[in-house]
Formats: sequence, C-alpha cells, structure tokens
Amino acid sequence: MEFEKLQKIISEVLNVDTDEITMDTTFVDDLGADSLDLFQIIMGIEEEFDIEIANEDAENIVTVGDAVEQIKNAIN
Repeated sequence: MEFEKLQKIISEVLNVDTDEITMDTTFVDDLGADSLDLFQIIMGIEEEFDIEIANEDAENIVTVGDAVEQIKNAIN
C-alpha cells in the first residue's frame, strides 16, 4: 500500500509513468531527480502519510525502497 501511494507521489512530482518506478529505482540516477524534486517528494510523503521525516533520514533515501522503509518506520 505504501509503495503504490509513493509511486503516485513520485509520478506526479517527476512526471514519470508509475510503471517505471520499482523498489530498486533510484531517484537521482534512474529518475533524474534533483534536490528540489526530492524535497517535493518528501513533502508529499509527509502529507500523504501524516508523518515527519527527519533531515538526516531524508538524506539516506536513495531508492524508492529506502523511502518505503522510512514510511514504514514512521508509521509503526
């Protein structure tokens, strides 16, 4: 469930097809995201899941799977 919601957020921010987004997809190398894109994605995650992601944790998000882990950790 987290993954599907995250796909939608990434798709809207980066204007990419959700089919291109997998757990192993990297934001910078695979999707071409820059720091502003990543900031918008993090903001979207925080809003969608009603969570707070610390800056130190956000810096460790490289792949979509990393973001899903952050979401799961924040929810539980």
